[in-house]
Amino acid sequence: MKKRLNTIIAVILLVTSFVFTGCSKKVEPTDSSKVESRINEYKDVDFLISADELKDILGNKDVLLFDCNKPEVYEKGHIPGAVNIGLQTFTKSEGKIGEEGWGTIVDRQELAKRLKKLGIDNKKTIVFYSDTTKGPGADGRAVWQLRMAGMDNVKFLNGGLTYWNEKGYETTKEPSEAVPTTEEVVLKDYDTHNSTTKEELYKNLGKETVIDVRTEKEYKGSQDVGEPRGGHIKGAEHMLWQELMYPNGVIKSKEEIKKIMAKHNVKPEDTFCVY
Repeated sequence: MKKRLNTIIAVILLVTSFVFTGCSKKVEPTDSSKVESRINEYKDVDFLISADELKDILGNKDVLLFDCNKPEVYEKGHIPGAVNIGLQTFTKSEGKIGEEGWGTIVDRQELAKRLKKLGIDNKKTIVFYSDTTKGPGADGRAVWQLRMAGMDNVKFLNGGLTYWNEKGYETTKEPSEAVPTTEEVVLKDYDTHNSTTKEELYKNLGKETVIDVRTEKEYKGSQDVGEPRGGHIKGAEHMLWQELMYPNGVIKSKEEIKKIMAKHNVKPEDTFCVY
């Protein structure tokens, strides 16, 4: 994934769009006033929605909510009305990991079909979330994929289920099912300026910073989650995707993120790749 740090997409979806596995960690208390100020800092980002904003529109017939957690996490408690879709709803997953095309977004015709089955169209507000302490951040992946297809009505819940729970807002164990729509779904040609190919990546090795945001165990060679080969891309630095969030899942401030990225020799004007 090719990014420029001075775009807000680089700040947010950097850590959540492409991660296939995340580590669990204990959620430590975070100063509430500090967190709220960070949330307010991102009010100008149209694809972010806060827990307070979601609570105000929860139950609205024109709002669809999707839980991107693993089924066993969803069953233990989720936001009322949320439909569980997991990780690869909009992704090609046939065949083996690593095969050509595996893990990439499905074509537009297939994507439109899947969206209609979930009741998603261009008019409703679509919100995705996950539990950031459980991984794998599939909500960011879904938001990135649909915005890539030109859907500007999709939202990413800042803090996810983690912060929703911290706020004490309602959860349920009652499952919800998607209601298909007959509305037309209009998709644009995929915008790939925030992604790269393995050929482009290989061509630029040594010229641009490459960051591996998986767990340190995976970075060092673990194949526990099914990778066909262990290790990491030559020259890639390691940075766990959760480093850009507070323990409760809320995205850190822009200045904090800039300092973190500076440790990896990435400046706001730089182009870099993350996987």
